[in-house]
Amino acid sequence: MIHYVRAGETLTSISMDYRTSVQTLIAANRLQNPNQLRVGQPITIPGLPDPQTIPYQIAISVGKKQLTLFRNGQVMKTYPIATGKILTATPIGEFVIVNREPNPGGPFGAMWLSLSKIHYGIHGTNDPSSIGKAVSLGCVRMYNQDVLELSSIVPNGTRVYIRPN
Repeated sequence: MIHYVRAGETLTSISMDYRTSVQTLIAANRLQNPNQLRVGQPITIPGLPDPQTIPYQIAISVGKKQLTLFRNGQVMKTYPIATGKILTATPIGEFVIVNREPNPGGPFGAMWLSLSKIHYGIHGTNDPSSIGKAVSLGCVRMYNQDVLELSSIVPNGTRVYIRPN
């Protein structure tokens, strides 16, 4: 997968977002000076497929509290979700699923799908009454059966678009 450097990013922040080491990124990109990244510079993220080769995409509407799964541009399924509170809003932007952890425990329910933004993910919940509300610390919560179904369909590398509405 290729990540294009955005303003303010460092190799350390990119490595954290994609859950890989700085050394791995340096080696994969043959970086001569890892402290001199430029906006728009392509960085290869080893171990993740090119999202354009994946037929699935996820669109999340924070306002509608809805996650929509697409396959080849066609709606496959829509799920109800919970999103972040006003002070801990769900991040808006384009991300990819970088890894997953079944049964992470605690409030994360039956599955955790890490997004390419450190500390954020799509996960189940131990509080199903929270679905449909703005109550999380920024993550996207789903019913456990829904996140298990979603995770059985989409591979790592799947694009996730989070929009305000």
